Amino acid sequence: MAMGLLAWMVAAAAAAVLASWAFSAVVHLVWRPRAISRRLRAQGVGGPGYRFFSGNLGEIKRFRGDGAGVVLNVSSHDFLPIVQPHFRKWIPLYGRTFLYWFGAQPNICLADVSMVWQVLSDRTGIYPKNLTNPHFVRLLGKGLVLTDGDEWKRHRKVVHPAFNMDKLKMMTMTMSDCSRSMMSEWESELAAKGGLVEIELSRRFEELTADVISHTAFGSSYKEGKQVFLAQRELQFLAFSTFLTVQIPGFRYTHY
Repeated sequence: MAMGLLAWMVAAAAAAVLASWAFSAVVHLVWRPRAISRRLRAQGVGGPGYRFFSGNLGEIKRFRGDGAGVVLNVSSHDFLPIVQPHFRKWIPLYGRTFLYWFGAQPNICLADVSMVWQVLSDRTGIYPKNLTNPHFVRLLGKGLVLTDGDEWKRHRKVVHPAFNMDKLKMMTMTMSDCSRSMMSEWESELAAKGGLVEIELSRRFEELTADVISHTAFGSSYKEGKQVFLAQRELQFLAFSTFLTVQIPGFRYTHY
Protein backbone atom coordinates (compact mmCIF):
# COMPACT_ATOMS: atom_id res chain seq x y z
CA MET A 1 0.00 0.00 0.00
CA ALA A 2 2.78 2.40 0.98
CA MET A 3 4.75 1.56 -2.16
CA GLY A 4 1.69 2.13 -4.31
CA LEU A 5 1.06 5.50 -2.66
CA LEU A 6 4.71 6.49 -3.13
CA ALA A 7 4.61 5.51 -6.81
CA TRP A 8 1.41 7.50 -7.25
CA MET A 9 2.98 10.58 -5.61
CA VAL A 10 6.09 10.29 -7.79
CA ALA A 11 3.95 9.96 -10.92
CA ALA A 12 1.83 12.94 -9.86
CA ALA A 13 4.95 15.05 -9.22
CA ALA A 14 6.43 14.07 -12.59
CA ALA A 15 3.13 14.89 -14.31
CA ALA A 16 3.03 18.27 -12.57
CA VAL A 17 6.59 19.06 -13.68
CA LEU A 18 5.84 18.01 -17.27
CA ALA A 19 2.63 20.05 -17.27
CA SER A 20 4.55 23.07 -15.98
CA TRP A 21 7.18 22.65 -18.72
CA ALA A 22 4.49 22.23 -21.37
CA PHE A 23 2.67 25.35 -20.17
CA SER A 24 5.91 27.34 -20.15
CA ALA A 25 6.73 26.12 -23.69
CA VAL A 26 3.27 27.11 -24.96
CA VAL A 27 3.62 30.56 -23.41
CA HIS A 28 7.14 31.07 -24.77
CA LEU A 29 6.64 29.56 -28.25
CA VAL A 30 3.00 30.42 -29.01
CA TRP A 31 1.29 32.97 -26.79
CA ARG A 32 4.16 35.45 -26.29
CA PRO A 33 5.12 35.74 -30.02
CA ARG A 34 1.48 36.26 -30.98
CA ALA A 35 0.98 38.85 -28.26
CA ILE A 36 4.11 40.78 -29.27
CA SER A 37 3.20 40.66 -32.98
CA ARG A 38 -0.33 41.84 -32.26
CA ARG A 39 0.83 44.68 -30.00
CA LEU A 40 3.41 45.97 -32.51
CA ARG A 41 1.04 45.56 -35.44
CA ALA A 42 -1.41 47.82 -33.61
CA GLN A 43 1.37 50.45 -33.52
CA GLY A 44 2.03 50.11 -37.26
CA VAL A 45 5.06 47.80 -37.04
CA GLY A 46 4.62 44.78 -39.30
CA GLY A 47 7.02 42.14 -40.51
CA PRO A 48 7.32 38.57 -41.73
CA GLY A 49 5.00 36.30 -39.77
CA TYR A 50 6.26 34.25 -36.85
CA ARG A 51 6.63 30.53 -37.49
CA PHE A 52 6.41 28.10 -34.60
CA PHE A 53 9.74 27.42 -32.89
CA SER A 54 12.03 28.59 -35.74
CA GLY A 55 10.65 32.10 -36.27
CA ASN A 56 12.09 33.47 -39.53
CA LEU A 57 15.37 31.51 -39.44
CA GLY A 58 14.29 29.30 -42.35
CA GLU A 59 13.69 32.31 -44.60
CA ILE A 60 16.94 33.95 -43.54
CA LYS A 61 18.93 30.79 -44.32
CA ARG A 62 17.24 30.50 -47.71
CA PHE A 63 17.96 34.13 -48.61
CA ARG A 64 21.58 33.80 -47.49
CA GLY A 65 21.96 30.62 -49.52
CA ASP A 66 20.62 32.39 -52.61
CA GLY A 67 22.95 35.35 -52.05
CA ALA A 68 26.04 33.22 -51.44
CA GLY A 69 26.61 32.77 -55.18
CA VAL A 70 26.20 36.46 -56.04
CA VAL A 71 29.39 38.18 -57.17
CA LEU A 72 29.57 41.82 -56.09
CA ASN A 73 30.26 44.31 -58.83
CA VAL A 74 33.54 46.06 -57.95
CA SER A 75 32.07 49.40 -59.02
CA SER A 76 29.07 49.01 -56.69
CA HIS A 77 28.88 49.68 -52.96
CA ASP A 78 25.56 47.87 -52.61
CA PHE A 79 26.74 44.91 -50.52
CA LEU A 80 23.46 44.37 -48.65
CA PRO A 81 22.14 41.64 -51.01
CA ILE A 82 25.19 39.53 -50.10
CA VAL A 83 25.74 40.38 -46.43
CA GLN A 84 22.13 40.74 -45.24
CA PRO A 85 19.88 39.60 -48.11
CA HIS A 86 16.83 39.15 -45.86
CA PHE A 87 16.84 42.84 -44.98
CA ARG A 88 17.00 43.71 -48.68
CA LYS A 89 13.92 41.51 -49.25
CA TRP A 90 11.93 42.68 -46.25
CA ILE A 91 12.49 46.46 -46.19
CA PRO A 92 10.52 47.07 -49.45
CA LEU A 93 7.73 44.81 -48.14
CA TYR A 94 7.40 45.95 -44.52
CA GLY A 95 8.99 49.39 -44.40
CA ARG A 96 12.11 50.71 -42.69
CA THR A 97 10.99 49.52 -39.25
CA PHE A 98 9.72 45.98 -38.86
CA LEU A 99 9.62 42.96 -36.56
CA TYR A 100 11.32 39.65 -37.32
CA TRP A 101 12.12 36.55 -35.28
CA PHE A 102 15.21 34.50 -34.36
CA GLY A 103 13.39 31.46 -33.07
CA ALA A 104 11.02 32.83 -30.42
CA GLN A 105 13.27 35.86 -29.85
CA PRO A 106 11.77 39.08 -31.30
CA ASN A 107 14.03 41.56 -33.11
CA ILE A 108 13.30 45.02 -34.46
CA CYS A 109 15.04 46.16 -37.64
CA LEU A 110 15.60 49.93 -37.79
CA ALA A 111 16.60 51.37 -41.15
CA ASP A 112 15.50 54.91 -40.29
CA VAL A 113 18.63 56.97 -39.58
CA SER A 114 16.91 59.31 -37.12
CA MET A 115 15.61 56.39 -35.04
CA VAL A 116 19.01 54.66 -35.11
CA TRP A 117 20.62 57.88 -33.86
CA GLN A 118 18.04 58.13 -31.08
CA VAL A 119 18.79 54.59 -29.90
CA LEU A 120 22.59 54.89 -30.08
CA SER A 121 22.69 58.31 -28.42
CA ASP A 122 20.36 57.34 -25.56
CA ARG A 123 21.82 57.68 -22.06
CA THR A 124 18.75 56.65 -20.04
CA GLY A 125 19.34 52.90 -20.37
CA ILE A 126 15.95 52.09 -21.91
CA TYR A 127 17.69 50.37 -24.86
CA PRO A 128 19.80 47.68 -23.15
CA LYS A 129 22.25 45.51 -25.03
CA ASN A 130 20.74 42.07 -25.45
CA LEU A 131 22.87 39.30 -26.94
CA THR A 132 21.16 35.99 -26.22
CA ASN A 133 23.48 33.62 -28.10
CA PRO A 134 25.72 32.12 -25.37
CA HIS A 135 28.49 31.30 -27.86
CA PHE A 136 28.85 34.99 -28.80
CA VAL A 137 28.83 35.97 -25.14
CA ARG A 138 31.74 33.59 -24.49
CA LEU A 139 33.61 34.80 -27.56
CA LEU A 140 33.25 38.53 -26.87
CA GLY A 141 33.34 38.40 -23.07
CA LYS A 142 31.85 40.94 -20.70
CA GLY A 143 33.59 43.95 -22.19
CA LEU A 144 32.42 47.26 -23.64
CA VAL A 145 30.47 45.51 -26.40
CA LEU A 146 28.07 43.68 -24.09
CA THR A 147 27.93 45.68 -20.85
CA ASP A 148 25.60 48.50 -19.81
CA GLY A 149 25.32 51.11 -17.11
CA ASP A 150 27.91 51.29 -14.35
CA GLU A 151 29.72 48.18 -15.58
CA TRP A 152 30.15 49.78 -19.02
CA LYS A 153 31.48 52.98 -17.41
CA ARG A 154 33.99 50.96 -15.39
CA HIS A 155 35.24 49.07 -18.47
CA ARG A 156 35.45 52.31 -20.47
CA LYS A 157 37.48 53.95 -17.72
CA VAL A 158 39.93 51.03 -17.80
CA VAL A 159 40.47 50.92 -21.58
CA HIS A 160 40.21 54.64 -22.35
CA PRO A 161 43.86 55.51 -21.54
CA ALA A 162 45.07 52.97 -24.11
CA PHE A 163 43.14 54.67 -26.90
CA ASN A 164 43.72 58.37 -26.35
CA MET A 165 45.12 60.36 -29.25
CA ASP A 166 48.70 60.55 -27.95
CA LYS A 167 48.90 56.76 -27.50
CA LEU A 168 47.45 56.17 -30.96
CA LYS A 169 49.99 58.54 -32.52
CA MET A 170 52.77 56.53 -30.89
CA MET A 171 51.41 53.39 -32.57
CA THR A 172 51.47 54.77 -36.12
CA MET A 173 55.12 53.90 -36.67
CA THR A 174 54.49 50.28 -35.60
CA MET A 175 51.45 50.11 -37.88
CA SER A 176 53.52 51.47 -40.74
CA ASP A 177 56.30 48.92 -40.13
CA CYS A 178 53.81 46.04 -40.08
CA SER A 179 52.26 47.28 -43.33
CA ARG A 180 55.67 47.57 -44.99
CA SER A 181 56.52 44.05 -43.87
CA MET A 182 53.31 42.75 -45.45
CA MET A 183 54.04 44.61 -48.69
CA SER A 184 57.55 43.14 -48.75
CA GLU A 185 56.09 39.64 -48.46
CA TRP A 186 53.77 40.38 -51.39
CA GLU A 187 56.66 41.66 -53.48
CA SER A 188 58.66 38.50 -52.69
CA GLU A 189 55.73 36.34 -53.78
CA LEU A 190 55.40 38.34 -57.00
CA ALA A 191 59.09 37.94 -57.77
CA ALA A 192 59.00 34.21 -57.04
CA LYS A 193 56.03 33.61 -59.35
CA GLY A 194 57.00 35.77 -62.28
CA GLY A 195 54.99 38.86 -61.45
CA LEU A 196 51.56 37.22 -61.26
CA VAL A 197 50.13 35.92 -57.98
CA GLU A 198 46.69 35.61 -56.41
CA ILE A 199 46.47 37.04 -52.89
CA GLU A 200 43.55 36.48 -50.53
CA LEU A 201 43.22 40.00 -49.18
CA SER A 202 40.69 39.17 -46.47
CA ARG A 203 43.02 36.69 -44.76
CA ARG A 204 46.11 38.88 -45.25
CA PHE A 205 44.44 41.91 -43.68
CA GLU A 206 43.30 39.75 -40.77
CA GLU A 207 46.94 38.78 -40.27
CA LEU A 208 48.01 42.42 -40.57
CA THR A 209 45.48 43.43 -37.91
CA ALA A 210 46.67 40.64 -35.63
CA ASP A 211 50.30 41.64 -36.22
CA VAL A 212 49.59 45.28 -35.31
CA ILE A 213 47.70 44.27 -32.16
CA SER A 214 50.48 41.86 -31.16
CA HIS A 215 53.20 44.49 -31.55
CA THR A 216 51.35 47.42 -29.96
CA ALA A 217 49.57 45.60 -27.12
CA PHE A 218 51.78 42.63 -26.30
CA GLY A 219 55.22 43.45 -27.72
CA SER A 220 55.33 40.30 -29.86
CA SER A 221 54.39 39.52 -33.47
CA TYR A 222 51.69 37.61 -35.31
CA LYS A 223 54.10 34.78 -36.09
CA GLU A 224 54.95 34.33 -32.40
CA GLY A 225 51.31 34.28 -31.33
CA LYS A 226 49.98 32.59 -34.46
CA GLN A 227 48.48 29.62 -32.60
CA VAL A 228 46.50 31.95 -30.35
CA PHE A 229 45.05 33.85 -33.31
CA LEU A 230 44.28 30.62 -35.17
CA ALA A 231 42.44 29.33 -32.12
CA GLN A 232 40.54 32.61 -31.87
CA ARG A 233 39.60 32.37 -35.55
CA GLU A 234 38.28 28.85 -34.99
CA LEU A 235 36.21 30.11 -32.06
CA GLN A 236 34.79 32.83 -34.29
CA PHE A 237 33.88 30.26 -36.93
CA LEU A 238 32.16 28.03 -34.37
CA ALA A 239 30.25 30.96 -32.88
CA PHE A 240 29.06 32.24 -36.26
CA SER A 241 28.06 28.72 -37.32
CA THR A 242 25.48 28.75 -34.49
CA PHE A 243 24.18 32.21 -35.36
CA LEU A 244 21.18 30.98 -37.39
CA THR A 245 20.19 28.15 -35.07
CA VAL A 246 17.59 28.03 -32.33
CA GLN A 247 19.22 27.90 -28.89
CA ILE A 248 17.54 25.19 -26.77
CA PRO A 249 18.58 25.33 -23.09
CA GLY A 250 20.65 22.26 -22.18
CA PHE A 251 20.51 20.77 -25.68
CA ARG A 252 24.22 21.30 -26.37
CA TYR A 253 25.11 18.80 -23.61
CA THR A 254 23.42 15.97 -25.55
CA HIS A 255 26.38 15.92 -27.98
CA TYR A 256 28.75 14.59 -25.34
